[in-house]
Amino acid sequence: MTRTQTIQTGAVVTLAFSVVVGCERDTTGLEPAPGNTDPIVFTDDFGDAVDYQAFLGSNLEAVSVDPTRKYQGFASLKISVPDPGDPEGGWAGGAFTTRFARELSGYNALTFWARSSIASTLDIAGFGNDNTGFSKYEASWSNIPLTDEEWTKYVIPIPLPEKLAAERGLFFLAEGPEGSTGHDVWFDDVMFETVATISDPRPAMASKTINTFAGATIEIEGTQVVFNVDGTDQVIQHLPGYFDFESSNESVATVVDGKIRVLDAGVATIKAKLDTLDALGGVTVFAVAPPPTAPTPPTLPAADVISLFSNAYRNVTVDTWSADWDVADVTDFQIAGDDVKAYSNFQFAGIEFASQTIDATEMTHFHIDVWVPDDGTVFRVKLVDFGANGVFGGGDDSEHEIAFTASSTPPLANETWIALDIPLADFTRLMSREHLAQLILSGNPSKVYVDNIYFHK
Repeated sequence: MTRTQTIQTGAVVTLAFSVVVGCERDTTGLEPAPGNTDPIVFTDDFGDAVDYQAFLGSNLEAVSVDPTRKYQGFASLKISVPDPGDPEGGWAGGAFTTRFARELSGYNALTFWARSSIASTLDIAGFGNDNTGFSKYEASWSNIPLTDEEWTKYVIPIPLPEKLAAERGLFFLAEGPEGSTGHDVWFDDVMFETVATISDPRPAMASKTINTFAGATIEIEGTQVVFNVDGTDQVIQHLPGYFDFESSNESVATVVDGKIRVLDAGVATIKAKLDTLDALGGVTVFAVAPPPTAPTPPTLPAADVISLFSNAYRNVTVDTWSADWDVADVTDFQIAGDDVKAYSNFQFAGIEFASQTIDATEMTHFHIDVWVPDDGTVFRVKLVDFGANGVFGGGDDSEHEIAFTASSTPPLANETWIALDIPLADFTRLMSREHLAQLILSGNPSKVYVDNIYFHK
């Protein structure tokens, strides 16, 4: 068994060098070498050239080969799910990859036998994740019921086998503790197969209407195929790469590498096919032109500024410009060479810098440049401080929100850059500024552009 532990995503790469001296060989008429169709991921031991790479944040010691319990043969693959809060990683998960790409288009499913030390639900398992961050054909099955009574065979259909003509991501999984203690899960005979009981594929994508702007890039979400597997419907979620996409107006929007690229103002509807099957759902894009100019660059001395986002200053660390809990999509955008943040489908955007909170006790103002289209009548700015302990909760957090409208000071105006330079003293319910951790933007415009976000004195 070859085993590696990768704590940041990255491929395991083997480099081979050869030097040939002497006469040349005539290769005219030779056929390409056949692809490696080896279906084995694990049977008694890891398959040929297979490595295990733990996912970032997971328990690095979770995977082992267990000779004492197996479905058949001599050993099984054991996943030791840690107890909640384990300092070495509170969950188990990783990718089983191969150093040499395999030709898997002749199979229609990944299969494995599994059982658990307790009746449990496996969070996710699948294939197509090569742990590089650039996987195109990841597909997975979630919430898989496992039994502690007997070995059971599981089948994960491949949405479109022809896409796996050169795949390094053979198998991946993730599982967290259930209840107050960890548990063990065993896998055996993990391999690719042709399964006769897979039928009736029903592709779909999430239906969305997106108000956005020319120049935006939009992630396609909710791509999946429902299969009938031995008489039971099974939902396989996957990356957009399995689908072919069509746009009703390619001058407005098109799909490149599984992402919608908005090219111009107008309306376009994105639909998809799985081979010849039409996918249910689609994305309708309503795009407007971006602001014609960038905001005025700031000129304050850098020593008097703590910048979250501005080309004029060195910016502090921001964990996310659109938190998981918000309702907004953010895109990095440029206007005349100036970087801006553009929010579409905007209701409220959570900007977090909790990993390195900001001490703004010496600052006097908060600044943000804002551009809203003609459908915006209110825009709000909220600052959140995590209190003396610097972490969320504990009873000492505080926050305050300020709203801007046509009658506020300064007034909110449409389709022009507005410089909001807010005295921090106006955030009256903000009890401290020593551990600022969140900035929350909200309001009723469908789209918002922001730039030059900083504290200053």
